[in-house]
Amino acid sequence: MSNHEKNADTRTQDSAQLVLDGKGSKNLLKRLLPFFGPAFIASIAYVDPGNFATNIQAGSAFGYTLIWVIVASNLMAMLIQTLSAKLGIGTGKNLAEHCREQLPRPVIMGMWILMELVAIATDLAEFLGAALGFNMLLGIPLFWGGILTAIFTYLILGLERYGFKPFEAIITGFVAVIALSYLFEILIARPDWPDIGYHLVLPRLKGPESVVLAAGILGATVMPHAIFLHSALTQGRIKVTDPVRLKKLFHYEIVDVVVAMGVASLVNGAMLIMAASTFYKVGFHNIASIEEAHKTLEPLLGKASQWVFALSLLASGLSSSAVGTSAGQIIMQGFLKRHIPVVLRRLITILPALLVIILGFDPTGTLVLSQVVLSFGLPFVIIPLILFTRDTKIMGSLANKRSTTWAASLVAAVIIVLNVYLIVQLFIGGGN
Repeated sequence: MSNHEKNADTRTQDSAQLVLDGKGSKNLLKRLLPFFGPAFIASIAYVDPGNFATNIQAGSAFGYTLIWVIVASNLMAMLIQTLSAKLGIGTGKNLAEHCREQLPRPVIMGMWILMELVAIATDLAEFLGAALGFNMLLGIPLFWGGILTAIFTYLILGLERYGFKPFEAIITGFVAVIALSYLFEILIARPDWPDIGYHLVLPRLKGPESVVLAAGILGATVMPHAIFLHSALTQGRIKVTDPVRLKKLFHYEIVDVVVAMGVASLVNGAMLIMAASTFYKVGFHNIASIEEAHKTLEPLLGKASQWVFALSLLASGLSSSAVGTSAGQIIMQGFLKRHIPVVLRRLITILPALLVIILGFDPTGTLVLSQVVLSFGLPFVIIPLILFTRDTKIMGSLANKRSTTWAASLVAAVIIVLNVYLIVQLFIGGGN
């Protein structure tokens, strides 16, 4: 390991300390850079393959109608991720560790089992997304695409041995690839911007199916593993104990969250806009799968659009698969104080995903089912997060203000109600 690699984290921490002391650069971007990173890693959960499926379905079925749902979902996500970041900054412990310390043992074991299922469902969806990306981009069979995904995920996770900066850099790079891909798609799709503006400022729904898709967009946006992960990413990144500097650090982390989640919101919006401008516009209202969307793009927008779509899906699948595996490790360590090698952790994910591929299950259908599992687990993450961050004994000077707790509780109620509605519709109402 070179000195440059060894000192990357140290240089970031030193720069951050100077800024907190009021001695940093006068250039705003240079002052912000040491604090950027954790939210960008967490934001990968907001542009993962599950989002591709829901946004494309929503855009092809209802045009620009549900664009406001993406904005509302990401505003909710900003608040939840900010609370998660604050928990790690204010206490030096992540959400899973607080659950282990604050909750009764039977509850801890039940939550751990549920969160492991959530982690496996998350990894399964992201793994399948990457395998689909390899298949679409290079024509590789899904099984071998899955093997390549496993190899690339190991390589990405291997960067963690060099500290947090290399891992943050590669994940941020993947976010940039996804964002640039959809910027290209929008440029060639030529959307109706006045109509988009209309649906942004005047929210509306079109019947029960649009409500299901709106709930699906929300379910694919706020993710349990991202909440656990964000609290871990901030818990020891920049060490501060003084209450005044602690608040300054939190304010800089808010900027990180707003920028990262803002980019994720734009990418999700671009996915829906692309589907609306391409499929809905010409009467293809039933694009129900990622594979169908990929095949349909060529006759409508040309071969280049197909390649860019596949590249963005591959970047999304690889990055979110690595981040999901990292989150699963944090969940296990937090709840049980147990560490398992990343090779074994990756195998836990690979085997179910490869089994799904071998048995010939529909990848998009599997993605949708994984979102149901995530929806079921979400209340068990959000409610403890709000309870812990409002507690002055736990948070000290960073405890939530009453208005913050009320806002977070309202967001939690909306998320929980819509996710319950989504589960009921999928299992009782006959799906979308």
